Amino acid sequence: MERRNLQSTDSMARAQAAFDNGQYSEALEVLNGIIATNPDGSVLHLMARSLEGLGLIKEAIEAYLQASQMVIDPRTFLARAARLSLNDGLDGQAMSLALDLRQRYPKDPEAAFVLAKLGSASGNRELVKSVQNDLVDSDDPEHLLYAIGLLTQEWNNERNIPLFSKLRAIFPEDPFIRMALLGYAREFCDYDIMRREEVAVADDIARGDLSSLVGESPHYSLMWCRDESLNRLAANTGPITQAAPNSGPLRWAMPHQWQEKLRIGYVSSDLWDDHSTMRLFQSVLERHDRDRFETTLYCSTPDKYVAMDGGNRVKWGRIVRIGEMDDMAAAQAIRNDQIDILVDLKGHTENSRSGIMNLPVAPIHVQWLGFPGSCVNVDCDYVIGDRFVLPESSKPHYHEKFCRLPETYQPNDPVYRALPPGQPRHVYGLPADRFVFAAFHSQRKNSLECLSIWADVLRANPQSLLWIMCNGGASRKSTAEEFRRLGIKAGQLLFAAKTDYKPHIVRIQAADLGLDSFPYNGHTTTSDMLWAGVPVATFKGTNFASRVSESLLNAIGLPQLVAEDREDYVRLCTQMVQNREELRAIRRHIADHRFSAPLFDDERFCRHLESAFEMMAARAKAGLAPDHFDVPAMAPRVTPFRAEAA
Repeated sequence: MERRNLQSTDSMARAQAAFDNGQYSEALEVLNGIIATNPDGSVLHLMARSLEGLGLIKEAIEAYLQASQMVIDPRTFLARAARLSLNDGLDGQAMSLALDLRQRYPKDPEAAFVLAKLGSASGNRELVKSVQNDLVDSDDPEHLLYAIGLLTQEWNNERNIPLFSKLRAIFPEDPFIRMALLGYAREFCDYDIMRREEVAVADDIARGDLSSLVGESPHYSLMWCRDESLNRLAANTGPITQAAPNSGPLRWAMPHQWQEKLRIGYVSSDLWDDHSTMRLFQSVLERHDRDRFETTLYCSTPDKYVAMDGGNRVKWGRIVRIGEMDDMAAAQAIRNDQIDILVDLKGHTENSRSGIMNLPVAPIHVQWLGFPGSCVNVDCDYVIGDRFVLPESSKPHYHEKFCRLPETYQPNDPVYRALPPGQPRHVYGLPADRFVFAAFHSQRKNSLECLSIWADVLRANPQSLLWIMCNGGASRKSTAEEFRRLGIKAGQLLFAAKTDYKPHIVRIQAADLGLDSFPYNGHTTTSDMLWAGVPVATFKGTNFASRVSESLLNAIGLPQLVAEDREDYVRLCTQMVQNREELRAIRRHIADHRFSAPLFDDERFCRHLESAFEMMAARAKAGLAPDHFDVPAMAPRVTPFRAEAA
């Protein structure tokens, strides 16, 4: 017996040596001699690997399955059999093996990988969702890389943090992984990751190394960087053409028949009445002069959101569904309509169809409202703004020409926007005797800089309270910890959850003063606060995104709420705390001017927007290239535009 064992051991060593040298046939020949007398798991395992090496996949699978029956822990063998079945197109067998593996080892990442691949191929989204998070527990780069395509479809999936943390360690030089990790850290308020990565990126930039910005999306660049020259270098524009488009001259030379009416096309995926963009824009759309303008909305809004529409879509103009069309087909549909001016309402934001703009579609391409900055890699002639968000100093940082509206670039709907009365503070757990600052921004905007500024305000006013919107236990814990690090105790914080629009407008009326977010200001957040009668304090910014609140405050006649800089901002907020009569006067001003100031005057805004379109068209009809221009203001309104102002 001892001699036989020695012979078997010697034969296994020879088989292993042959396998290691890539001599799979020789290894199999030796193993076949062993297996007749000693068919244990290790022999079958090496036989399976040798069969794999020879490309005999079905035989290898059978050997792995035989090996799995001869060991106490068959996990490795079952996993390999499942993977080989998947790779060889044996989907039914792969499914059966992976389910068996998952039943025995519920979190096994290889089982999750096989099932996720099969679910994706068959369109079984429920199967994919049931296993995708388990891929994050793997240390196999193939599993982790595949998980990217699954988890990144869900921005609210917290497992993206450990996923990209692992990938960051495996691929430390990859700028896309680095910036994705930073993006998810912002989504879930992971300030430790934000601090580490932002400091590292800033150090790289200071040394002249801009490689990280290749992986940065233009939208997420605005969450932390207020430097317009760097914002333009955020080059991760997804499916949009990576090379800078140059189709302008081709478009301008295309034959085009102008009609008496200007034909305006709007491209968006946000066309339902409860989307924040449409809460701004919908009544302006209805105000278009149908005798002078023909409007068409090119809609890629998902069906589930179209179904949620409250009935206003039919009032906005002709709607063409392009969600099922690729960019080429959508561009051709727009060309067929002979659109004069095509307006991209999304830019570099989620579910954008900006790739359409890089095809020669209309004589004039415009970007407006969705993205607060230059749309790099997108062929647009004009960006619509105003003198606050697009000052002269910004021109070198834009390829688009400036079309500046006279009061504010942001439309606001005073018709359908809810304005219910407020509720007593105790309903929200707010003390009656403390000054309440409110910050109801998307939590991704609650940057390190932002929390530091808010902490300055709270330290200067220790009896005040910050009412802050933040979802998720982990995000709240991390936010509270960051404030604690900045010297702010939990007693100065009160967290609020995200809620529907109407109850949100009700609750924010209980606040004394809104605190703006930095460097990415509140946009709809700020106008919602002002609509509800709550003042907002901000300070002057250095790029479009950081200047928006200044624009909105000026449009309602409150320039005194725009501080010069961070230090002046703390002084301004403290002044509001200490001088309640001044604050009450500001609130009265908002109430008195809600239906007379330009900010919420949809008809006035629409006339200015139409003037802008006519000025663009006049240049194009005259054969002139796009150029910067300012739209002249109409005469000031002398009576309210709604009787409710009384």
